Amino acid sequence: MRITSKGQVTIPAHLREKTGLLPNTEVDFVYDGKGKLSLVRATKAKGKINAKSRGEMLVEHLRRFGRAHPIKMTTDEIMALTRGGE
Repeated sequence: MRITSKGQVTIPAHLREKTGLLPNTEVDFVYDGKGKLSLVRATKAKGKINAKSRGEMLVEHLRRFGRAHPIKMTTDEIMALTRGGE
């Protein structure tokens, strides 16, 4: 694994999945002073009081999406579409 000229590293997919590091997950780097650098999930306690959890961001997104695209059809109209207009 290499560090790019911009200081970026790709975390392998199997490690992201195993650790739950999904897109938009906040992370921090911890240096032990002896040459060891660790990547850890950020916590609100580390000065990120306004940081939202992944669940909070998901609920917020779903609420925005629901308001942006209100369904203006009756149940019967939706059922007719799913049944091919029968």
